[in-house]
Order: sequence, then structure tokens, then C-alpha cells
Amino acid sequence: MAVSKNIRTYFDGTWHKGDVPIISGADHAAWLGSTVFDGARLFDGLTPDLDKHCERVNRSAKALMLTPTMSTDEIVALTHEGLAMFEKGAAVYIRPMYWGIDGDHSAIVPSADTTGFSICLEEVPMAPTEATTTLTRTRFRRPTLESAVVNAKAGCLYPNNARMLMEAKSKGFANALACDVTGNVAESATSNAFMVKDGEVFTPIANGTFLSGITRARHIENLRADGVKVHEAVLTYDDFEGADEVFLTGNMSKITPVSKFDDVHYQTGPITRRARELYWDWAHSGS
Repeated sequence: MAVSKNIRTYFDGTWHKGDVPIISGADHAAWLGSTVFDGARLFDGLTPDLDKHCERVNRSAKALMLTPTMSTDEIVALTHEGLAMFEKGAAVYIRPMYWGIDGDHSAIVPSADTTGFSICLEEVPMAPTEATTTLTRTRFRRPTLESAVVNAKAGCLYPNNARMLMEAKSKGFANALACDVTGNVAESATSNAFMVKDGEVFTPIANGTFLSGITRARHIENLRADGVKVHEAVLTYDDFEGADEVFLTGNMSKITPVSKFDDVHYQTGPITRRARELYWDWAHSGS
């Protein structure tokens, strides 16, 4: 993500200009990693699925044993209040977040009585329409619910993503296609994955090892409404190698075509282009 100086931070009941400090050294989050966040987007004056992202951050907080202090509607309203401080036409990344402040008597469990809350709004341009990415295999895998809080968008999950990205970078690729513990494809290191074969779309079935993204669900709904067959299925690296098209979906860029997976090259095909058109049409429709 590009570093931006144009930031607004909601913290301690008011909006602040810039990237202000929000976590203290003794906070539970600072030394034990009890942080959750979500990501939404402002682009073209639109905030698609903002309510769903704000709702999910509250679910994530509960999964990490934190007590949400704001309702979905309150987070949405505050976000729009903060976005009004940016220039018309700005593209903004929206991050509501919670973190643990105190611990219980064990110190390990965050206290249910003290939860920090903030919204960070950062101006980050949308990726160019022609932007693509490359994928490679990674030896690192997605954890299960028994070993990590995969049912939350939690900060403590992201060092594993970083290991995947650094491994991919060392091999000359931009991103990694990660498997679950059984060796089936889960998603990329940063977003959900889709492939196209013979005009039909396939995406790894949500099996509890990764977040089934809000943008993922929106693309599935849009494509099905357009008459495209979309399958949520168990997929392997071999399936992706044999695909006609591959693309990633996530909040940051909405959809990103994949041009290469290891030694296999892809074109940005008609289904990928159609998925992008459908998303932008839906977003602008105000549905």
C-alpha cells in the first residue's frame, strides 16, 4: 500500500488530522496482539458494502474476545463524517478497528471491559484498470480455527501473510497462492482467488481457514445474476495451472487479473473483464 500523508483518524470521541497515536505501550494489543480491523473503500464518491465491513469488524472483535463499543450504524455514520473531510474524487481506504487495552487476571485474555476503537481514513489511489499481478506457490499454509483466529480479520494473522509475500518476492513474483492444511488452495496472501475454465468460474470453497470476503461474495452474486456459472469447490494447484483465466478479489483493488502463476501465463480474459464491469456497474447503481 502506498504511504499517504492525507489521513484522518477518529479516536477518543473526535476526528484528528493525520496519523495520531492510538495504542499505549502497556495496552494488551501492543504486546499480545489483540487487534482486529476491517477495510472498505471510497472511490468515485461511492462506499460499496460499507455497512457489511462495519458489521464484520464487530464480529471480528467478538471472535478475539473483545467487546465492540460501537454499532454498525454508528461506525457507518462516523465514517461518512470523516470522508467529508477529503476532497471530492479522493480514493480512500477505510479502516475501522478495535484492540484490547487491559488484560484479565491471567493477563493473556483481553478484558471485556476495556476495548479501544478507532477509524483510520487514508487516501490511497485505486489500482489502474490495466494492473495485473503474478502468483507462485508458497510453503506457508492457512491455519485452522483450532490453531488461529481465522474467523476474525485479526492483525495477528498477517505475519503469516507477510511470510508468504516475502517468499513470493524472493522468487520474483508479486503474490502467493496459499493452500490450507490439507493442501488444497485457499486464497492468495492478500485476497480471495478465482479461476475460469471453459467459461465457468471456480473459487475455493469457504472451509473456515480463510475469510470468505465481502467483495468475493459480491462478485459471485454479480456473475451469477449475469448468467455465469460460479462454483465454490475444492481446488488444487493443478486446477489453477489448467485454468483459462485467474483473478483475485479484495477490497483494496476489487479485482486484479493474474498474468502468471509460476510458469503458466494468462491473458486478462472475457470473464475477468466482465466481472470488473459488473462490479463497477453494481457499485454505481446504488443497489
